[in-house]
Amino acid sequence: MGANLKEVRERISSVTSTQQITNAMKMVSAAKLRRAQMAIQQIRPYADKLNEMLENILSNLEGDASSTFGQERPVNQVAIVVVTSNRGLCGAFNSNVIKAAVKKIDEKYAAQRDNGNLVVYCIGKKGNDYFKKRAKDYKLVSDYVNLFSDLSFDNVSTVSNRLMDIFKDGEFDAVEVSYGRFKNAATQFAEVEQFLPVPKLEKEEGETQMRADYIFEPDKITLLDHLIPSILQTKFHKYLLDTHASEHGARMTSMNKATDNAGEMIKELKITYNKARQEAITKELSEIVGGAAALEG
Repeated sequence: MGANLKEVRERISSVTSTQQITNAMKMVSAAKLRRAQMAIQQIRPYADKLNEMLENILSNLEGDASSTFGQERPVNQVAIVVVTSNRGLCGAFNSNVIKAAVKKIDEKYAAQRDNGNLVVYCIGKKGNDYFKKRAKDYKLVSDYVNLFSDLSFDNVSTVSNRLMDIFKDGEFDAVEVSYGRFKNAATQFAEVEQFLPVPKLEKEEGETQMRADYIFEPDKITLLDHLIPSILQTKFHKYLLDTHASEHGARMTSMNKATDNAGEMIKELKITYNKARQEAITKELSEIVGGAAALEG
């Protein structure tokens, strides 16, 4: 019985230590989430409006030299950008982003993958670890794995500029991004969006032509040469800020659940300990009473 009591005490101590760690991680993620949430909330309306404007403009350009990023061509070479976190302990967040990317590949780009014409660009160590283990199935680019160490616009733009250059040069015919879209601390969505070519706006039924009501000053060509890359840079930056906020939201929620579960486990272990202790005391009392009775006899 003594050995059993010692074992329960050790388990209580172990779970208590784990609870302290998960609670500390929850508090750290909550602090980081506030900053990450502020960053994505500030850029999202701006990025979404710019993207809407870009889609509108490119949907109405006809053979313009500046419409390179909106030109659709037969998809022979594909790049998939998978944006995950560097660390785990954030529930199913990373696996959901990876699953979304794999599902998109299976449904849309299986032929390109089988022909060796699909390349996966990994941002974040978790996605890189997953695809590295499956190197025989995927071509992998790991140059930007540690991009989350610096999420400044200029640093992130090195990646978006690279993707735009290889698309413009014809090295890839499509670029898609799998990332975690942030809604709130408890809810994140794994999404795959087409980055290049820029998707065209869908026409309403019966509509023959869509018009973009924009006045260009200076001329359209000069303006779009600078405007389109800038908008795409902002859009790509939003992907990373979304994922960054989603990671901390998922980790905070996961660690909060782990802390609560540890609390419940400690309660159950204490009940078990008290029961075992009472049984031990009762057994000792019974032995004392039995011994006294034997002496009296």
